[in-house]
Amino acid sequence: MRHTQTAVLERGEDFSSDFATEPYEVAWAGEARFFVQRLEDTTGDVELRTQVSPDGITWVDAENTPAVRLDGTMVTWPVREFGGWLRVSGTVSGLARLRIYLVCKG
Repeated sequence: MRHTQTAVLERGEDFSSDFATEPYEVAWAGEARFFVQRLEDTTGDVELRTQVSPDGITWVDAENTPAVRLDGTMVTWPVREFGGWLRVSGTVSGLARLRIYLVCKG
């Protein structure tokens, strides 16, 4: 039986500039998927990037996952070959209230 886990990394935070979520250790997982949901009537432009880390301290953009734009209410993308730690970094122009999930399967 496969193991799955969902983590809520952000619960309706307001973002108006560059940000990064808290790191999440996922070395046990074989695949992951981020979900980013826009809440309420915020309309800021949002660009999101998957970042990977060997130790949860030093970060680099994942080379096999392109940047994603949040054009509607929700966006999602898969992540594979990610090593031990994951997080989302983003750039917001204007204001965006976001909820961010990470779902992992092992």
